[in-house]
Amino acid sequence: MRLRALLDTDALGLRLLGGEDELDRTVRGVMTTDLRDPSRYLSGGELVLTGLAWRRDATDSERFVRILVQAGVTALAAGEAELGAVPDDLVLACARHRLPLFAVHESVAFATITEHVVRQVSGERAGDLAAVVDRHRRMMTAGPAGGGPDVVLDLLGTDLDLRAWVLSPTGRLIAGSKTAGADLPAGASARLAAEHLAAVRTGRRGPHRVVFGNATYSLFPIRSGGRSPQAARDVRETVLSDWLLAVEADAGDWPEERLDLLQGVTQLIAVERDRRDAARTVRRRLAQEVLELVQAGVAPTEIAARLRVAAPVLLPGLGAAPHWQVVVARVEWEVEREDAGGPAGAPAEGAGRHRAGGIAGGPVAQSLLEEILVDPLATGPEPADRIAVAHTGAEAVALVPLPAVSAEHDGSETGVVADALLASVRDPLTAGLNDDGRVTLGVSAAVHSAEGLRGALEEARHARRVAAARSGRVCAAGHQELASHVLLLPFVPDDVRRAFTARLLDPLRDYDRRHRAELIPTLEAFLDCDGSWTRCAARLHLHVNTLRYRVGRIEQLTGRDLSRLEDKLDFFLALRMS
Repeated sequence: MRLRALLDTDALGLRLLGGEDELDRTVRGVMTTDLRDPSRYLSGGELVLTGLAWRRDATDSERFVRILVQAGVTALAAGEAELGAVPDDLVLACARHRLPLFAVHESVAFATITEHVVRQVSGERAGDLAAVVDRHRRMMTAGPAGGGPDVVLDLLGTDLDLRAWVLSPTGRLIAGSKTAGADLPAGASARLAAEHLAAVRTGRRGPHRVVFGNATYSLFPIRSGGRSPQAARDVRETVLSDWLLAVEADAGDWPEERLDLLQGVTQLIAVERDRRDAARTVRRRLAQEVLELVQAGVAPTEIAARLRVAAPVLLPGLGAAPHWQVVVARVEWEVEREDAGGPAGAPAEGAGRHRAGGIAGGPVAQSLLEEILVDPLATGPEPADRIAVAHTGAEAVALVPLPAVSAEHDGSETGVVADALLASVRDPLTAGLNDDGRVTLGVSAAVHSAEGLRGALEEARHARRVAAARSGRVCAAGHQELASHVLLLPFVPDDVRRAFTARLLDPLRDYDRRHRAELIPTLEAFLDCDGSWTRCAARLHLHVNTLRYRVGRIEQLTGRDLSRLEDKLDFFLALRMS
């Protein structure tokens, strides 16, 4: 469509501030942003909508406009809601660079302009997305007439014969085509999410092509509108929470018009994502209030009263006061590598790390927890509406409500289990963290009253520190591990580990290499059998006398006595630390 057509539509509330000679320019798409540098998300030909939150002083306008012109943007439309009027320095900068500039009245939502432009562009080029755009307002409604992303994907199937899915960054299915045979193959969603996150982190522009099994998929980023003043300035602020659109087709063979249509679809879904994110504000506020009360050490009766208010919001429709778990998460980005302070691949907290590029870890971890605490088998965006996450400093804290039926259990196997949580998100998130990020998670036991929340918070934080001492980009630990020697082992310095294990085990390893005597496996089995000669011999399929000979050789080589508890414990720890 032509820029001139925008001024002919009174409902858009646009007022031309400059660039009258350029009104015959063609608009190929629309993007809403408040990023100071949105160039990585621009492909040229867009009408850019901005709320001006990127502007801190008059000098910012020149830089912002220059970036847009270099990216080939068609025009800029600035909202008047933030500053009351479009500043003169922005008008002058657009005039210098011959970039048409519109003012958007504060009564007009950017979503209205986005809808109009996508409808016009799609209609003029192909018309095969018209039904999707016509139903945009229905998608935005909360009632039964709506449908969210499913409406868009169903019409992609009927109008374009495309099978498509909206996935979370961990591969959870948000929405999918309902046509016959439209289910993703087992393992495909996690693989597609991992490939998408890896491509985003390496700076490749979408769509990203992935082959899985016998099918080819094209992955399109679904990014939030960026209207908030806190809009991401770095891809790492959103890469772990943004959705993606997976289409079963090779977009590399598509004409430019078809690519534009799919970009329009992602914009419609992004509007729905923004609406749902805005709905989380109440739950976040409730979680923040409860967290502040718990950390301040106020009386449990006051906390209990606040939880009674929060329960209906967090568990809509269940009508039962829940029990609670606490999950703590921390997202860190490395700036410099330092090996000291922990196992390989797991620097001590703070070693070689700080707020890389000004990235605050708390909000990133908050968005991440809101996604990964949803049951990975649950589809749709609604399940995330029952998670309340606050952030404090560099960490995020989630209050996970459990239905009252969990009262029959002790909490050890109900609700969130650290191992299961880790298994469901480790592979995709590792790809998104690339080689400079790390996520650590700690999970508390379930508590059945407000009195237990403070202890649950400390328990989850201790568990997260245990996870942080391990190697790997994504690590989690549960409350069960806090009552075990496993809690202590990760905090033993590397040089102490090496010296201790070498003193006890190196003589046995050397002997095994020379004589193939299998003294190390024999030692492990002997300790596993609690020093029982008959059970150990049976496990190893040895005669008891052969076992006694091997144990004697172990004692001779190490100077230890395996009948003594202290020596058994030393061997046990050496094997665990090795």
